[in-house]
Amino acid sequence: MAKLGKRTRAAREAIAGKEDLSIEEAVALVKGNATAKFDETIEIAMNLGVDTRHADQMVRGTVTLPNGTGKSVRVAVFARGDKAEEAKAAGADIVGAEDLMETIQGGTIEFDRCIATPDMMPIVGRLGKILGPRNLMPNPKVGTVTPDVTAAVAAAKGGEVQFRAEKGGVVHAGVGKASFDEAKLVENVRAFCDAVAKAKPSGAKGSYMQKVSLSSTMGPGVTVDVASATAQ
Repeated sequence: MAKLGKRTRAAREAIAGKEDLSIEEAVALVKGNATAKFDETIEIAMNLGVDTRHADQMVRGTVTLPNGTGKSVRVAVFARGDKAEEAKAAGADIVGAEDLMETIQGGTIEFDRCIATPDMMPIVGRLGKILGPRNLMPNPKVGTVTPDVTAAVAAAKGGEVQFRAEKGGVVHAGVGKASFDEAKLVENVRAFCDAVAKAKPSGAKGSYMQKVSLSSTMGPGVTVDVASATAQ
């Protein structure tokens, strides 16, 4: 077994025996353990009682975190003409059509969010096998296929987070940075949990939100009391 470093041992000792904490307690503990030499991301993972193999149990949506993510988001937009100019004016990092499709097909993906106007979907559709596995495929259900590119770019740049249940019913996302005030992190966590709760699919049976945990990029995770996570 590999020998644990001093920082890792200290972090694990700090959470030993601590489970099902309130959001406030969990945030304070995770933030205190984020001692890496960079600004660690605070991450949330949620185990849901859904089977994503069934369409009526898929969980997917977006939420705008009240205090942002602390991350600079690179946005690509598929658009032509006036819509392309709107996207550029709104702050999109990459704007294109066939040329952008060819760039992506060539293996260059230099963006974190992809937006498209409806008329661009015949082009974007060819990229499904590339963008789909990376969760970058534009989708009208989460507002990334839209004629209002200005609003979509602003949302992506302003702290909007997309979430989608993966195999096993797990949803995870970054909800801020370790440098954030505890109160702001708590607000972001509650907003994310609320959005996932509201996205409960019609086919979900039994207990929906089964486990919630918080961690930092380099730190161990702590479990959060589900009632605390969903309390308003």
